[in-house]
Amino acid sequence: MRQRIPCVYILASRRNGTLYIGVTSDLPSRVWQHENDQVPGFTQRHRVHTLVWYEAHDTMESAIRREKALKEWKRAWKIKLIEDRNPYWRDLGCEIR
Repeated sequence: MRQRIPCVYILASRRNGTLYIGVTSDLPSRVWQHENDQVPGFTQRHRVHTLVWYEAHDTMESAIRREKALKEWKRAWKIKLIEDRNPYWRDLGCEIR
């Protein structure tokens, strides 16, 4: 059984495209769900499937706080956060599988 690790993540439709911020305790499964349109709503409608940034947390509570904070950020700050770690907007899904 896979260990559950609280994570905040950002998905993108493409480089500088539509962004989605989420939180989960099982990042590999959640990303698979997004990639395969198993999550109805925003990511499915806007084709936001590429994992471009993620951050592990010790507790779900801290991950949720971080998610809420990031959702309040300006778009430029989110793009800088992504590009500081992932300047070419590679799909980071391979890192978590």
